[in-house]
Amino acid sequence: MQLDSFISIPDQGRVVDAIGEAEKMTSGEIRVHLTPKCGNDVMKEAAKTFNRLKMFKTRHRNGVLIYVAFESRKFAILGDAGINAVVPENYWEQEKDVLLECLKAGDPATGLCRVIASVGDKLKTFFPIEEDDENELSNEISYEE
Repeated sequence: MQLDSFISIPDQGRVVDAIGEAEKMTSGEIRVHLTPKCGNDVMKEAAKTFNRLKMFKTRHRNGVLIYVAFESRKFAILGDAGINAVVPENYWEQEKDVLLECLKAGDPATGLCRVIASVGDKLKTFFPIEEDDENELSNEISYEE
């Protein structure tokens, strides 16, 4: 399955725009990574991707990765040490529930956009935008076949 059969090109633009909007309010960084398949342990694959994308290189260790292996029907949301230290213990599970509902309904873009907006709000609470803020990570969706 090609990426644009999972999420259309216009919807990919919606997701990138949602990341840009969410990051206007915070020094945090959000990335979306899509891949057709992953191994048995989605968290392990998400962690490898997090490291490969160098998401740990943010000033406040406040990067968040939304990882979706769409043919494998698996996904993970992974926060770096800075954000994990301040969000409630079940926060990522709540966000995963939102994404899962939309994935089941066949609307991945809406699910991704909702989670991005919510994560942006949470990041804003703990990591508000700073005067010298710079976009440390790309807002583009990363993809591997």
